Amino acid sequence: MKNKVTHFFKPEEIKRKWYVIDAKGVRVGKLATKVATIVSGKNKPTYTPNMDTGDYCVVINASEAILSGKKSLQKYYFRHSGYWGGDKIVKFREMIQKHPDRVITYAVSGMLPKNTLGRKMAKKLKVYKNANHSYNDRELEKIEIA
Repeated sequence: MKNKVTHFFKPEEIKRKWYVIDAKGVRVGKLATKVATIVSGKNKPTYTPNMDTGDYCVVINASEAILSGKKSLQKYYFRHSGYWGGDKIVKFREMIQKHPDRVITYAVSGMLPKNTLGRKMAKKLKVYKNANHSYNDRELEKIEIA
């Protein structure tokens, strides 16, 4: 029987691609799972859990992403200032109008590891509220989400 060997890639051996995803009419959860898979590198055969092997992902039209059911009325984002009574609650409707990029970013970062590796992966996500982005010079591969 042949010995099975796991190959651990060095940082210079990792080939990174650039993807673009249009969020127009796509559910936030479906979009976030696909993006988290790409950014973490789990869609590649070279995936290594202790290394950042993921690709870059540009999400456009974030302001036109949707939620299913009554979630658009019921969902809210919570943060705290650190002071007594410092709860800051923002409803989804307000967040998608003011900061649509944060809706996608928060959804994806919730699916990534909560450590330095996860923060490094999250930096490869670029979200834009409309179709204008600054990565036209890159060779972007388009991904369709049904």
